[in-house]
Amino acid sequence: MSTDNTIFERRESEARSYCRSFPTRFTRAKGSEMWDAEGNRYIDFLAGCSSLNYGHNDPDMQAALVAHIQADGITHGLDMFTDTKAAFLTAFEEIVLKPRGMDHKVMMTGPTGTNAVEAALKLARKVTGRKNVIAFTNGFHGMTMGALAATGNAGKRAGAGTDLEGVTRMPFEGALEGVDSLSYLEQMLSNPSSGIDAPAAFLIEPIQGEGGLNAASKEFLQGLQRLAREHGALLILDDIQAGCGRAGTFFSFEEMGVTPDLIPMAKSFSGMGLPFAALLMKPELDIWGPAEHNGTFRGNTHAFVTARVALEKFWKDDAFQRELAEKALLLTTGLQAVADEIPGATLKGRGLMQGVDVGSGALAGAICARCFEAGLIIETSGAEDEVVKVLAPLTTSPALMEEGLGILLDATRALTDNNKIAAE
Repeated sequence: MSTDNTIFERRESEARSYCRSFPTRFTRAKGSEMWDAEGNRYIDFLAGCSSLNYGHNDPDMQAALVAHIQADGITHGLDMFTDTKAAFLTAFEEIVLKPRGMDHKVMMTGPTGTNAVEAALKLARKVTGRKNVIAFTNGFHGMTMGALAATGNAGKRAGAGTDLEGVTRMPFEGALEGVDSLSYLEQMLSNPSSGIDAPAAFLIEPIQGEGGLNAASKEFLQGLQRLAREHGALLILDDIQAGCGRAGTFFSFEEMGVTPDLIPMAKSFSGMGLPFAALLMKPELDIWGPAEHNGTFRGNTHAFVTARVALEKFWKDDAFQRELAEKALLLTTGLQAVADEIPGATLKGRGLMQGVDVGSGALAGAICARCFEAGLIIETSGAEDEVVKVLAPLTTSPALMEEGLGILLDATRALTDNNKIAAE
């Protein structure tokens, strides 16, 4: 197979990004490993930005999808009733919703997370009759116009080419040194001269995936829920990257004592990396008219097949969740060893969504580049790309996790010991 990559430079848009950090041509993947056209093996600590929580090509999902295709199963059905959708919804109801005391309805949206966020914003405004949405510093919610308005990253926002409206920005928990973000928000909302319009919703990621792995506390999320109810607003918890087990439980907000009104889901919701997004909503909020929010690819029939298998295989009991707790401890221990090599470095995130703030985007980038040279795929996060972020598949074996963390530690030591890069 040719490894000449000039076709990409000649024909693919300059918007491409990940290939710039990982400049090789990948040809095969299984579990937590990938191989390129030259036969080089890589440990995957990126997992499609948490779209592959159950690893590459899970054999049970793969077999079910192949069987569905070979049996001439429905490929595309708009939002018509199908056997695969019924099976998925039944599994989701029985395995996820009922055990958690949730009665949310499932709205199939377009296939990406940003569409689920757009649907949440539209519905919150429709339900409340208000326009303003309160979002938070360092948040990332998508690249379409409504979701982008709620996104904090300046570089992403600049791509809009026009005004981004309808959002008031507030500090995420711990974003401002010496400032109690919840108290600040409460005071602003209670002051009739603050200039903040009554909100339709609060939109927040319980763990900020792109914003630096900032994790909201139980107290902060409970406070937001209280404020939402006091001010007649809805609470939207964006669980697109942190959900489906990434934080250690199926939803990242479990054990936090909150029940979100709206929950955008995507990424690993399909189980196998297939495009699939949905909005979970409390039943009383489902005031849509038929096709009031739609899309040609609302509901991916192939994803229904693999998503059902993922639920049945990993979430029917608590065995998988117990494994995640053990792996989270292993990850924390490994990352602490990395942090110990860098003065002032700190751990960020929780569950299987953790990283190390090394204090410098230059250092974090250099560490990730050196890791790639040694066979580990890993990326950065944060406002200045200062966090080395681990998003390994949740199914990664302890031995493979330790091997990847060893590569990360070696890369960090090589750079810091030789003083090749200094933290800014």
